[in-house]
Amino acid sequence: MGRTGQRIRIDEMLILLAVLAATAIMLRSVDVRPWRDVGLGRRAAEVSPVAMGGAVGCVAIGVACGALLALGWLRIVPAAAGSSLGAAARITLFLLPAALAEEVLCRGYLLTVVRDRIGTTGAVVTTSLAFGALHLSNPGWTVASVGVVALAGVFLAAVRIAYDSLYAAWAAHLAWNWVMAVPLHAPVSGLRFEAPDYRTVSTGPAWATGGAWGPEGGVAAALGMLVCLGFLYARRRREES
Repeated sequence: MGRTGQRIRIDEMLILLAVLAATAIMLRSVDVRPWRDVGLGRRAAEVSPVAMGGAVGCVAIGVACGALLALGWLRIVPAAAGSSLGAAARITLFLLPAALAEEVLCRGYLLTVVRDRIGTTGAVVTTSLAFGALHLSNPGWTVASVGVVALAGVFLAAVRIAYDSLYAAWAAHLAWNWVMAVPLHAPVSGLRFEAPDYRTVSTGPAWATGGAWGPEGGVAAALGMLVCLGFLYARRRREES
């Protein structure tokens, strides 16, 4: 979820540093509140919530893509020869700061202060719509694909709230993008990354597969997220009972 094109980029790192600096200013000089209020405290960085965040992100998109591959609506085809391992390393280095920057921006301080003002539901809806709007500059967007991205905002906000950890939401976001870009060599939010040796293409209906936008733009991805949202809701109910 971002821009690509060069093998090594620093713009996503600069964006990350900017949003972290802005968050620090707001927490230290304006609201005067601790980092844990925005999901960036020490406990939020523990292995358990971060691992669970990564797991639900991986499952949500992995199950969706697996079902589409089984149906033949996604297909793996040959591509130009190259180093898949080298591409994997470069793509991962791009995705790491890009995912964290979007999480800090949409589900860090913003989610916290909006939640304080209008409640959890309003905050999740507001930040998720903003998250979807951030992707309107991506190539090939449609109302449907951006709508699924907005649902991804709800999903990631649920991870953030369920585990009280922005790191967990980052892990879910990173896992979601990584599964599509690295092992599948598929587009992510309309963006094409390096795809040496093979790539995954859509051969089924775009409403299910996401078409040129990539698997996260279709109904299958939406259903994968809804299943994981059900898991997160059930988990929260168990903790409250």
